Amino acid sequence: MARSFAEFGNALYTGEKSIDFIGKRRTWYLISIVLIIVSIAGPLLRGGFTFGIEFTGGSQFQVHLSEGQDRDPAVAERAVLEVLPASAPRVTQLGQSDIRVQTEALSDAENREVTAALAAQYELDESEVTYSYIGPAWGQDVTRQAVIALIVFILFAALVMAIYFRTWKMSLAAIIALLHDLVITAGVYGISGFEITPAAMIGFLTILGYSLYDTVVVFDKIRENTAPGELNDRRTFAESVNLGVNQTLVRSINTSVVALLPVGSILFIGAFILGAGTLRDISLALFIGILVGAYSTIFIAAPTYAHLREGEAAITKRDAKVRRLREQRETGGAGAEPEEASTVAE
Repeated sequence: MARSFAEFGNALYTGEKSIDFIGKRRTWYLISIVLIIVSIAGPLLRGGFTFGIEFTGGSQFQVHLSEGQDRDPAVAERAVLEVLPASAPRVTQLGQSDIRVQTEALSDAENREVTAALAAQYELDESEVTYSYIGPAWGQDVTRQAVIALIVFILFAALVMAIYFRTWKMSLAAIIALLHDLVITAGVYGISGFEITPAAMIGFLTILGYSLYDTVVVFDKIRENTAPGELNDRRTFAESVNLGVNQTLVRSINTSVVALLPVGSILFIGAFILGAGTLRDISLALFIGILVGAYSTIFIAAPTYAHLREGEAAITKRDAKVRRLREQRETGGAGAEPEEASTVAE
């Protein structure tokens, strides 16, 4: 299995086999447009995003249970509704013992009543139920700082990539893929009803770096293939870009799998074993983002770059010559023009 995959990767690298990522770009664009529409419309139809208590503010109760005690979250929900019939409590099991209950902001009297009701339902002393109030100001400050960090990061990344690759079109293609990743990742959160917490926001910002890293690796090979000394009369510009994607395909897959394995482990341990909300929120955003980022690098960033460059006069002229010479070779025609050094600028 490993050997056949390695042989497949080698065939892609040498050009013996080729997957037409660039030629079928309209299909990838259509798929991404549908995903983006669903990612935007889905949360709106569902009633909007579900924000954690850190953003909305409210009261939080934590019930500390001993081994062997009933840990059914429905018991906690029933206890809250007895005191506050109009409430909509969010109950979460934390690890193997604790139960967390989050409600809207309550008065001191209501807090005492809910604490007593939870203790009675679980047959505990009231000291085993802790209460805390979380104001929305902290979450709002995190959101503001995250938005500022996002804008600064995108502007700085676009500038650095434009300087490194010596073309703003590569930088623009990478940023388009990056925004594509953010919208779809946020859409998955909104449609599925996962809470957006400060930890999830950190996860969203973290996937930006991974997405750009994968794109830069592929773009580096594309730049190498489309450099003036590398272009020849055998491949059009789009075909040279496609070759670069094929040559880095196996590396992109391996990188994504290697990144997903530890993130998936953290997600499983955080969500199902430890019940650690912070670990779950960060790893969930990373898991979704890495999957979407691997897709966008191959199916969005590279095709978009080829699309942006193909309209340039020098590339259009050169591609026409490549197709003319190819037709002459296929028909066995004589008088093929000798290969010339390409003058297409990066």
